[in-house]
Order: sequence, then structure tokens, then C-alpha cells
Amino acid sequence: MGLEEYKGVFIFAQQVDNEVSSIALELLGKARDLAENLDEKTVTAVLIGSEVGGLVDELAEYGADRVIVVDDPELKEYRTEPYAHALASVINEYKPEIMLVGATAIGRDLGPRVSARVHTGLTADCTVLEIGDFPLVAVPGKEDEQKHKQLLMTRPAFGGNTIATIACPDYRPQMATVRPGVMQKIEPKKGAKAEVVNYNPGFTPNDKYVTIEKVVKEVSNVANIMDAKVLVSGGRGLGSAENFDMLKDLAAQFKGGMVSCSRAVVDSGWMPKDMQVGQTGKTVRPHVYFAIGISGAIQHVAGMEESDIIIAINKDENAPIFDVADYGIVGDLNKIVPELTAKIKAQQEANA
Repeated sequence: MGLEEYKGVFIFAQQVDNEVSSIALELLGKARDLAENLDEKTVTAVLIGSEVGGLVDELAEYGADRVIVVDDPELKEYRTEPYAHALASVINEYKPEIMLVGATAIGRDLGPRVSARVHTGLTADCTVLEIGDFPLVAVPGKEDEQKHKQLLMTRPAFGGNTIATIACPDYRPQMATVRPGVMQKIEPKKGAKAEVVNYNPGFTPNDKYVTIEKVVKEVSNVANIMDAKVLVSGGRGLGSAENFDMLKDLAAQFKGGMVSCSRAVVDSGWMPKDMQVGQTGKTVRPHVYFAIGISGAIQHVAGMEESDIIIAINKDENAPIFDVADYGIVGDLNKIVPELTAKIKAQQEANA
């Protein structure tokens, strides 16, 4: 089968408990950009679940032109085997050129299994996706003649110490899992409608179908830092868990303000994993990001460099964090942070 038979940009529209996950809407925004660069007219969402037809309109409003719905009682909760069978069957039937999956707990389980079944590659945990030229065959002297538009998939590699850009020129679809919080949703178009295609490859439970005895919802008192408008983030430079009280006071001055941290803080046991920003934590893009006592290792920067405004406070004037900061303060954070908090509080009270 020739590569030319594969057309269109598809995304896996993850839903949990019949609610569309935010990553699905982010992927639709990126799929729209990629489709335009490929001169494709249709972006397709693949919606898998049980009684999920009511989610189609939301996907349409966020950019889906077509929604392929695989609806079956076997798909009520996520289980590897039936979901992998569903998505692989859709790919074999509709032959997308590009297939994007969110790098969530579900997507990281589903993506590799599906790529193996449809005999293609998968680039995991991507942070950048773009269409570019890539030689189909490396023939000396004929590179220009054989260039073809490919999906160029960029991800951190070697522990975040370098960035790798990967292409899959010889197989289709081109598959990637994408980090949540990296791609931007489009502004929803209220009332938009999508073509709906109902497709069911059939599900026959076998010894690979696990049985779910009980579903226990995650219990956490920690707010999702990915939703914060202002993040006050602390690193090893704070010196102790108790010093995070300063950061909480600063964050409290802003509507939508939250505290986050670097990996070193989590490793020290000062803060929970849910609050970690960075390559092995969460990717955030708040309006304002305070980096306090954070050196600015590439692994941390990868998770916050898309913030609108970055303000760094560090006693080391040569700290790498100042290379990405819009504003930097060199000095003792134990003096600077309380003073900054007091001035902001005074200004807020004056404006009240």
C-alpha cells in the first residue's frame, strides 16, 4: 500500500467518565495547524467510549470537522485491549496520514500498542510538531528532488539535555503522543457541527480483556497547577519546606495564584509531585511565572518557558533561569519575597 493512500490529520479524543479531556481540545488546535500546512481540509477526532455521542458537538466547536465514534459497552472504562483494538481498527479502515494521541496515562499506554499493531513508528512525549521537508531516500545529489512534507516531531531526549527532532518517512500514519499543556486550544466556535461517522469493528472479550472490579477516583487536595493564571514556583534555593509559606503568601495576592515547584523540591520531600513543573512534571503556561530559588535547568525550563511573563529571583546572577526570564532580581529571596508580597498587597488594597 502506497503512502499516498493515507490522508488527513486525526486525533484521539480522550474522554473519561463521558467528559472530554482537555488534551483532546489542545490536540484539535494543533491538528488544525498541521492540516492547513498539508493543504488538508478535514481534521478528524476519534471518539471511543460507551454512550459518548453527546460529546461530538464540543469536539466540533474546538475544530473537529469529522468525528468517528466507536461506541460499545466494552469501552465504558479505559482498558488497554478493547481501546487498542478500536483505535487500530479505525486507522486500518480510514488510513490517516497523521495520528496524534495525548501523552496522558491513557495515551502513553494506548499509543505504543496501537502503533505496533498498525506497523508504524511513534514519537513519544512531543513538545513541538510541525510540517517540514524531509528526504524520502538519502540519494547523494538528489536530495532536493526527493524531499517530501513530513511531520517533524520534537521531544526532549537524554534526560532533557538535548532536543531531538524525529520523522517517520517510510510508514503511515505518522504517530506522536503530545504532552498536555503544550499545544493551545482554539477559540471555540459556538454552534459548529461535525460530520459524524459511527464505526464499530466488533468486540469479542478474550483473555487479554482485564476485568475492572472497582474504580477508585484519585483523591487529592492539590489544585491543578496547569489551570493557574499566576504560578509562584520554588526550587532548592528555598532551603526548606517551611520557607514555601513565603511563596503561598505571595501567590495569595493574585486571583488564580498557586504555588508550584521544581523536581529538586519534590525529591527532597518538601512538596507533592502534583505541584512539580518540568519535563518529568507538568507543562504550564500561566500569565505570570515566578521562578524563586530555581537555577533553571533545561528540564525545568521545558515545562514553563511558554509562560507569558517570567520573573526570576535568585542569588546567583549567572543562574540559567535568567536566560529565559523577562525580569530578574539578584539577591536574597528571604528578603525579596516578603517585601515584594507586602508591596503587591498594599497596591491591591489601594486599588480596592
